[in-house]
Amino acid sequence: MNFNYSEDQNIFVNSLEKLLNDRCGPEARSTLLEQDLDYDRALWQSCAEMGFLGLTFPEEYGGFNGSSIDAMVASIEFGKNLAYLPFISSIILGAGALRIAGDDKQKQDLLPGIADGKLTLAVAFTEPDSRFDLSDIATSGNSDGDGYRLNGRKAVVFGGAEADLLIVSARTSGEDLCSFDGISLFIVDGDTQGVEKTPYRMLNGQKAADISFNNVKVSRDQLLGAPDCAYTVIEHVVDLGTAAICAETLGALEKINELTLEYLKQRHQFGRSIGSFQVLQHHMVDMLIEYEHARSLVYEACMKADSDNAAERGRAVSAAKAFIAEKGRIICQKAMQMHGGIGITQEYELSEYVKRVTMAEFAFGDVDHHLIRFADLDD
Repeated sequence: MNFNYSEDQNIFVNSLEKLLNDRCGPEARSTLLEQDLDYDRALWQSCAEMGFLGLTFPEEYGGFNGSSIDAMVASIEFGKNLAYLPFISSIILGAGALRIAGDDKQKQDLLPGIADGKLTLAVAFTEPDSRFDLSDIATSGNSDGDGYRLNGRKAVVFGGAEADLLIVSARTSGEDLCSFDGISLFIVDGDTQGVEKTPYRMLNGQKAADISFNNVKVSRDQLLGAPDCAYTVIEHVVDLGTAAICAETLGALEKINELTLEYLKQRHQFGRSIGSFQVLQHHMVDMLIEYEHARSLVYEACMKADSDNAAERGRAVSAAKAFIAEKGRIICQKAMQMHGGIGITQEYELSEYVKRVTMAEFAFGDVDHHLIRFADLDD
């Protein structure tokens, strides 16, 4: 597999890397936490001005008509720099749902504003009892005159704490709460009466929210895609998000390996660097090999993430997610072990990368979920 970026992607990476190096870091993250902010608005606007937010949007809606590979390139950089930005929640998931299912008016009304950094989105698909089953939806969307009434609760909505718009899944027909049919998607203003958000910080410092919908009135114009048959859209959108978070994790693991290798060169014991000890060299080689294996799978997942072939796309995405979740945990454990006590302190940046990888392990399905999904799709 050719891992080399194209000329345009190299220019894009260099620009994004410079921007993030200047604006991300321990002090910036500390400021966000102290002020209880979800993300750096100024940095987000800078990303918009440089065209990064419209990367995968069609040109007619203010984008660059890029692919999931281009989104992967950006996600890797966000992971390497521990950026607190709603790129996956808003651009990959929210805007991804619009690109796949939205009509021309919805795209024209919303995508340019998202690309300009004026609007942020989040998808509210998971529920408290659904675990990773995207079809297990108890939230109801009952017909009410010229619209619908939404009632229910969504859990762990990434970026949902401060999103302007929510893409909400609800059951609009049928009584089987785990059926693939009878599911619809709605575009809901985050400030609509009856929408109640309970925000909180996750392990990695980023924000999520539990969101309740209490008799929320939505019009038929707020339907996203065809009614009662949204499951295939949801599945595709989550595959896009899963591929992107695998890429973000890959960037974090690359940085973890760099930090560990540098530490082995600098830390001295018994009159020489600990990197000269053969057993630590073996551990470091194992970490680098696992990273390269993960990179191959993540690249393939991102190459297939735009595919309409659900089985082919799902196998590639689940293979990457299961592998990078399992091996990422091992890489983190080895890194902390070789760093010793400093590796688990809050003051040292390794711990922040470990938190990011650990959180990603369970986002959009854990190892067991994706192994089972891979086997089912293989059949």
